[in-house]
Amino acid sequence: MVEVFAGKTLLNKEGDLIDPEEALRNKVVGIYFSAGWCPPCRDFTPILCDFYTELVEEREPPAQLEIVFISSDKSSDDMVEYYHDMHGDWLALSWTDQYKHELKKRFNITAVPKLVIVKENGDVITDKGRKQIREQGLACFRSWLEVAEVFQNFKAS
Repeated sequence: MVEVFAGKTLLNKEGDLIDPEEALRNKVVGIYFSAGWCPPCRDFTPILCDFYTELVEEREPPAQLEIVFISSDKSSDDMVEYYHDMHGDWLALSWTDQYKHELKKRFNITAVPKLVIVKENGDVITDKGRKQIREQGLACFRSWLEVAEVFQNFKAS
């Protein structure tokens, strides 16, 4: 599972508590730092929705990808509204969970939107997920998988 979220609880859009151990196992994870008040975020989020839908919801079998939304909204209500109105059917860290500050520090988040792609063990594949999706579309997922496999093979040897 993605060590980044070990011991944490995530939420889905229905507000259900989700165990990251199960939800993120054997997946490439996009950690999406975003906020509803941010125009570039509101511009990119629909693009990320389409990307996610094509890879995870419309593909058989679904791609081994999950997105976790980390909110920089000004209130819990703002986060919930933005999450429900604009985001895909991915997961989120609760707005009240102060762990979001640790994540921002760990991944050097100084502005939003930012999409950091990590391997299951938490190693960063790229911190330029947004740029890569815009420039390469679905093809970037294949390159992320290749990097993830290289990481896995390197650690196994």
